[in-house]
Amino acid sequence: MKNIKIVHLYPKEMNIYGDNGNVQIIYKRLEWLGYKTTLVNIGVGENLPADSSIIIGGGGQDAGQSDIAKDLLAKQKSIKQLADNGVPMLMVCGLYQLFGHYFKTANSGKIPGIGVLDAYTVASPGRIIGNIVVQTKEWGDIIGYENHSGRTYLADEHLKIGTTKNLQGNNGEDLSEGCRYNNVFGTYLHGPVLSKNILLVNYFIEQIIGHKIEVYEQDKLKIVDKLAVRASAIAKNLQR
Repeated sequence: MKNIKIVHLYPKEMNIYGDNGNVQIIYKRLEWLGYKTTLVNIGVGENLPADSSIIIGGGGQDAGQSDIAKDLLAKQKSIKQLADNGVPMLMVCGLYQLFGHYFKTANSGKIPGIGVLDAYTVASPGRIIGNIVVQTKEWGDIIGYENHSGRTYLADEHLKIGTTKNLQGNNGEDLSEGCRYNNVFGTYLHGPVLSKNILLVNYFIEQIIGHKIEVYEQDKLKIVDKLAVRASAIAKNLQR
């Protein structure tokens, strides 16, 4: 059984909404499935492991994005190579924006992104806030919570992860939410997003281990999944 390496990208600078919970969810579920797992925190000035199994990043303020932008550009080549090779990545909010081509700030400055995702973001004076339901073909309804002022626009609508029921999501205009390239996912959903969406978290785990998850008998996973289903249903009702 291979040693799995979970990489948490910029855990200090980009974690104001508790998105590190996504890291812990992947870690514990793999552990309960019997896999040996290593967690690696990668900050400014540190190189990404070439054998990364999954890379996860979260949200931050504009100042935090500015602090990491130069360093992220230095990592661009290695991230792109991993993305091209199918390594799963989950980038939420601020890092979702920087995985696109650029983020145009409120003062008309421009923070360059690394262009892994074919999208760009423009700051807006208003915020999109609230519980959100995203309809997807592969994972059913994805439930989360969003709080962002950036408006993200995709080069092609087919790049979106899913569709929102209301004017929320990427930009509050076209009903799109998220962006995808290979196994790289960018999204505005907090929660953390993996906590309420079993099909989505299992998709990431299956990409890591290289095969479908067989029916598991672990009591811990059964209990956690039941709680996730209940939490998802409650959040879905709140969105309505």
